[in-house]
Formats: sequence, structure tokens, C-alpha cells
Amino acid sequence: QVQLVESGGGLVQAGGSLRLSCAASGGTFSTYTLGWFRRAPGKEREFVAAISWFGGRTFYADAVKGRFTISRSNAKNTVFLQMNSLKPDDTAVYYCAGTRRALDVSTTAYGDWGQGTQVTVSS
Repeated sequence: QVQLVESGGGLVQAGGSLRLSCAASGGTFSTYTLGWFRRAPGKEREFVAAISWFGGRTFYADAVKGRFTISRSNAKNTVFLQMNSLKPDDTAVYYCAGTRRALDVSTTAYGDWGQGTQVTVSS
């Protein structure tokens, strides 16, 4: 298992940017597929983006494609989510998650989760 801790959330105006970070410890980070998910108030947790263990493959939800970028540094055991052109609909708690499986968009594929970081986008 790997322990994951998110940071970087906050309050931002629509059109602004935030960069989330997720620091990992306790596992072989470089072998994990990493994903970002979010849960908006009153909604189910949903997939945002994922990156393969070697960083060569990424995948995004349609709602964030072209605005968000996922990246990772295996040397620093950290995965990032750069969020640009933020919209009020992006308001949610954002979670980092890890899996030993191949790149996947399903929450059930990920066994390791962080505690989440709140992102609030004001209009």
C-alpha cells in the first residue's frame, strides 16, 4: 500500500488556476498508476484524470480535457494536477488515488486514497 496526502486546494475565482499536489509514501510509487477524482456536494465521486506509472499515458474526463493537466515526478514521489480556466462546476473535494492496475477511470480500480483537498471556485 501507498499513503497519499493531497495539498494545494483553496478558493479561487472562475477563470483562475490551482495546482494540486499529492505526496506518496510507504510504497513503490513508481509502479503505481495515479488518478485524481472529485466529489461535488450531493454528487457521486467522479474520475478526473489518470497517469500511467511511467508517465507516458494520460487520460482525462471530458469535463476537464484541455483545462487540466496531470503529471508526476517519480523522483519526488508526487503527482500533480494543474487546473486552469476553473469553473464553478469544478468545485469539489479532490482526491488522489493509486492502483497497481493499468490506467483506469473507475473508482473501484483504486485501492489507495488520500484524504482529499477542497477546491472552491467562485463565480
